[in-house]
Amino acid sequence: MYQGMTHLIRFLMAAILALTIAPTAQAGDMGYAPDKVAQVDVLPGWRLPDGTHMAAIRIRLAEGWKTYWRAPGDAGIPPAFDWSGSRNLGAVAFQWPTPQVFETNGMRTIGYSHELVLPARLTPLRAEDPISLKGRLAMGVCRDVCMPMQTRLKATLPVVTTPDAMIERALAQRPDTAREAGLRSATCRIDPIADGLRLTTRLTLPRLGREEVVVMELPDPAIWVSEANVTRSGDTLVATSEMVAPDAKPFLLSRDSLRFTLLSNGRAVDIRGCAPAK
Repeated sequence: MYQGMTHLIRFLMAAILALTIAPTAQAGDMGYAPDKVAQVDVLPGWRLPDGTHMAAIRIRLAEGWKTYWRAPGDAGIPPAFDWSGSRNLGAVAFQWPTPQVFETNGMRTIGYSHELVLPARLTPLRAEDPISLKGRLAMGVCRDVCMPMQTRLKATLPVVTTPDAMIERALAQRPDTAREAGLRSATCRIDPIADGLRLTTRLTLPRLGREEVVVMELPDPAIWVSEANVTRSGDTLVATSEMVAPDAKPFLLSRDSLRFTLLSNGRAVDIRGCAPAK
């Protein structure tokens, strides 16, 4: 019972933080003007030979401020996009650059400082026509105070073929693939616990850096995932994390749906899925 209550309390604390951090409307009262904290624009990019379009969202942050990665950690707020106002847009796939790991007051968050250029591969409905991009971005920004922000995004993406050097640099900052990192095996053991599951992952690959962090992601963002406990012996890394669904009960989990990111020394490895542990 104690273990279940501990997980539930941590889950609720993260939810309460996301809901009660200083509203954007109050930022000015605290001396922070949102348009001074983060400036957001669209880099229009270029059309690729396969008919898709490479663009990017650029977020420039004031000194000392940070924003968050898609899996932001225990206290972060992941960015959320709404493209419903766009025209000639079929799909959007982000290609996240390698993030930073922040340790603040004993809590680990994952994100970016200074500037984030987030490449996005867009699929137009008609490859020969421009894309009219119109939407909203909701994100969290933090310094000595955290606050949510919303901003509108609007741009016309013409059918041009000249690459943007800034977007190309961001694309080059992507995580390594499992093959590039020399991953030889990835296995998982799933054990039920009182209020969810415990996932133990064993990765066989060379050390990435001195301090290694493993982030585990599930398709369902409503499932709380604890910070992974990581140990390493030679080329074998073991990461253990506990997962709690909203109903605080064990649930079905597909190994193929899991995503692991190993972070260290400004580098990252993107690993998809795992085999059953023997």
